[in-house]
Amino acid sequence: MSLLWIIIGVVAVVVLYLLAMYNALVRQRNQVKESWSDIDIQLKRRHNLIPNVVETVKGYAAHENKTLQSVTEARTRALSAQTPEDHAKAENMLSSTLKTLFAVSEQYPDLKANANFLELQRELSDTEDKIQAARRHYNTTVSEFNTTIESFPSNAVAGMFGFKQAEFFELDEEGARSVPKVSF
Repeated sequence: MSLLWIIIGVVAVVVLYLLAMYNALVRQRNQVKESWSDIDIQLKRRHNLIPNVVETVKGYAAHENKTLQSVTEARTRALSAQTPEDHAKAENMLSSTLKTLFAVSEQYPDLKANANFLELQRELSDTEDKIQAARRHYNTTVSEFNTTIESFPSNAVAGMFGFKQAEFFELDEEGARSVPKVSF
């Protein structure tokens, strides 16, 4: 009879461990989703600011249509991205076109002095900082989640219940450091 109680006890401990591990994986997966939502909110804020910047620049630099069109197209691609990898590629392109737009704006002293443009530029810069912070938090959360999924014995539980690794949100650091080329 005591052997039966030992077996029941061992099975109970294993079941409790599986439940605890499953709940931990669910909690981490939800943290990944929540931190992605933080990035998404900042990206939407950025995307909402861009048309205002474009319209302000249009009033001062009407003959810069190619640059303005590039920004608009990059914004459209960023809005339609689905996965973190797609978002990263689209956001890299958008960042590049925005750099070009702001480089163009340097050629127009009246535009640089425009209060609306300066406020939009400040808000966009603030949003970029928030995106970076949200991205760091997201990537940390993804790293912890992926490590849990890959580590033994939680990898067995993750495999049983179909948990998949999350994608990192990586921006092109080389592109972020490069100076945009502007020619007139």
